[in-house]
Amino acid sequence: MAANQSFTKSLFLGIWNVLNFSRKLVFNLIFILLLIFIIIAIANSGKDEIKVPQGGALVLNLTGNLVIQKTSVDPFDEFANEAFGGGSGPNEILVRDVVKAIENAKEDRRISALLLDFDGLRGAGLDKLRVVAAALEDFKTSGKPVIARGDIYGQVQYYLAAHADKIYLNPEGAVLFDGLTRQRMYYKEALEKLKINTHVFKVGTYKSAIEPYLRNDMSPEAKEANEAWMGSYWEQMKQDIANARGIDVASFDETAEAFMNKFEAANGDFAQYALSNGWVDALKTREQIRSEMIDLVGKDDKDNSFKGISFARYMSVINFPLPQEFTKDGIAVVVAKGTILDGNQPSGTIGGESTARLLRKARNNENVKAVVLHVDSPGGSAFASEIIRQEVIELKNAGKPVVAVMSTYAASGGYWISASADKIIASPATITGSIGIFGMLMTYEDTLAHLGVYTDGVSTTELGFSSLSKTLPESLEQIIQRSIERGYEQFITLVAENRNMTLEQVDSIAQGRVWIGETALELGLVDALGGLEEGIKAAAELAGLEDYQVKYIERTLSPKEQFIRELLQNAAIKLVQTQMIDSNSPLLGLFGQIAREISTFSRLNDPKATYAMCLECELK
Repeated sequence: MAANQSFTKSLFLGIWNVLNFSRKLVFNLIFILLLIFIIIAIANSGKDEIKVPQGGALVLNLTGNLVIQKTSVDPFDEFANEAFGGGSGPNEILVRDVVKAIENAKEDRRISALLLDFDGLRGAGLDKLRVVAAALEDFKTSGKPVIARGDIYGQVQYYLAAHADKIYLNPEGAVLFDGLTRQRMYYKEALEKLKINTHVFKVGTYKSAIEPYLRNDMSPEAKEANEAWMGSYWEQMKQDIANARGIDVASFDETAEAFMNKFEAANGDFAQYALSNGWVDALKTREQIRSEMIDLVGKDDKDNSFKGISFARYMSVINFPLPQEFTKDGIAVVVAKGTILDGNQPSGTIGGESTARLLRKARNNENVKAVVLHVDSPGGSAFASEIIRQEVIELKNAGKPVVAVMSTYAASGGYWISASADKIIASPATITGSIGIFGMLMTYEDTLAHLGVYTDGVSTTELGFSSLSKTLPESLEQIIQRSIERGYEQFITLVAENRNMTLEQVDSIAQGRVWIGETALELGLVDALGGLEEGIKAAAELAGLEDYQVKYIERTLSPKEQFIRELLQNAAIKLVQTQMIDSNSPLLGLFGQIAREISTFSRLNDPKATYAMCLECELK
């Protein structure tokens, strides 16, 4: 017996040592490769100084998702994303960086044209697209031409391309408008087969975040709510494109039959179909576009192409460091983007402690006279949401008005943290509301029993429940449900008090239902429609400011972090831009979707397991 135990221990120790050695080897190899790239980049930095070519074009080649705040502040991740298209998450581009580049190029005498290349653009909320589109329209007032080129235009890419003077499509390309889709995977039967017991506690007819764990399909209530806000969102998107392009909104085909009739007339050619529909101005190959650009802005003999500079390289030229401290009366912008979690969280995730600390920093700065809370969140922890809202109250108590500006999402917990602001401004397409609460707990006693594993013991009270391998007592279920009900009462009460409504009025539009921004205005959930610019103006008006600064209050990097970031960014700009290989396997994609959805729940860390979150708000 002892010999067997010794052998087993030695075996596991050996396996662990091999795994540990492999892990260290892989990380060391990655570090060495990164170091080599950095050394090469620095060695070549003097030979390849970045310059804006006189009379050239700014190539607005955007790769990744448009966001109001990047997900990670890890400089190594940023380097991997910029240099290789890799890293721990998708590439992200700050909306304000894109707008800054366009605005600067408008006044830059070295820039004579703007070339839009959005093949790498993945996604963006309609509010973010509108901000960039407005900058493009403003650029056109300079008289400089704007040309869009593309192989495949999805509706996000085309939304921005529609603001170009000319849109060119590859003869083998396509323009694809497939509308909006909201689909989820449902796990009820799978959980039953695994003998996992799901305990759900909620308030709200439309609080469908936990439906996948209780059903095998979407409930009629969830379909009703989703169809309402998605229909409005899609109509806004179509109308914006039609207005920009000067085409009839009826040219968007909603049915397969309508599409097929036009598709047959185009002889089954997607590119010809787009040309016939008036979506593009001409079908041109990459070489034809390159030749046209050479005629327009001149030739760059160095690489035998037209004179131009990419978005990333242009930003490295114009994005010189600005002082982050207020030197006079100012308005602070605090970004609250991502899932709301308890404690300290990195950028791109809202932390009860970390986001509250940023608001507190603004409160304690005597030069800050007002605050804009820029929200882009589907919610999360109810406790963390309340901690952040309390800081909003403290700002108001200090005589500093707060304006909440809702971006793509400000639902559930995202609405909670906005509710007490002096003024709430939403985009017409903001996905908001979802005023409801839920809790969920899974126990595995039947799963383990099926394997012959049982849990037993004693407790000094009836409230002792420390293992998910035991049956959840009915009495404890009742306690949790009452806590959830109290959380809902708290939610609708704070909305009623801050929106000058009765509890009955709030309850009638709450129940976890999702609303689009323009409907939220009609219901009294927001005060006005607009974006960040309107929010800043409103904050200045509330604070009585005429001459003021606008600064972002963000986590401060240590000198070491700042040095590493600058070093890696300078190296990345010298490297050839490539894209990490993604698996095209549909099956792996489905497994990845399951993993992401489960991961979303596994990250939730509310101390009372109470969540104000809108998982049904995701757009695809």
